[in-house]
Amino acid sequence: MLELEFAEATDRGPVRELNEDFVGHSLPPDAQQARARGFLFALADGVGGQEKGEVASQMTVDTLLAEYTRPTPSAEAPAIRLARAVDAANTAVYEAAHGGIASTLVACALRYDRATIVHVGDSRAYLIRNGHAQRLTRDHTVAGEQVRIGLFTDQQARRSPAASTLTRSIGINLFVSPEVGEHQLRPNDLLLLCSDGLHGAVGDAEIASTLSATPRLQEAALRLIAIANQRDGGDNVSVQLIRVKSVEAVGMYRGRPYRLHA
Repeated sequence: MLELEFAEATDRGPVRELNEDFVGHSLPPDAQQARARGFLFALADGVGGQEKGEVASQMTVDTLLAEYTRPTPSAEAPAIRLARAVDAANTAVYEAAHGGIASTLVACALRYDRATIVHVGDSRAYLIRNGHAQRLTRDHTVAGEQVRIGLFTDQQARRSPAASTLTRSIGINLFVSPEVGEHQLRPNDLLLLCSDGLHGAVGDAEIASTLSATPRLQEAALRLIAIANQRDGGDNVSVQLIRVKSVEAVGMYRGRPYRLHA
């Protein structure tokens, strides 16, 4: 059986008047639902420069959670359920202001021994394993695209004026193209979802070392936020941490799970 522990925290920071980040989660009520749809964690960051970023981010997360947990007549893979939920969130935010408000999104669905990650924008997901932080998402920014084609290094991208210029976001257009990826999980893996207020101020190696040195998840989340505020302080900072305590190993055949025997 998949077992988790988690913590989440969000902070306005010392400069911003409002917190335009929003975090949320959905926990299955029983083992049957844990196997059917799993656990869901979501984090959104209202786009700076747009009006009512806090409205966009909360609407994004609330709609995603509601759509993902909505009963369906047949079993669905998390990737399919997540894609539909992202579409619903994008439609809700777009129809609220016809492109006048927008948000980033990163969400993680966990079931059996797998994590399905969906993201739009520059909020990130990391896998911390054996003290190393591996990015599971790629930033949908102008600078991020330049890194992918080899024009910038990661360090150059962080210093670029285009580092925060988004190429995709929730609610800015009627249709959205999220990226979805699936990743195998092991016991003791730690997943981190965060807004750019964290990764824009704290490097990947320091994120990993801070988490390795701070085993209590709520303390670790607050520690990361404190470091980001000390280094920069100009943005909201949000963190979700999910530790995998045990997994249920399965195989997949035509999209359906089956138990693996020892």
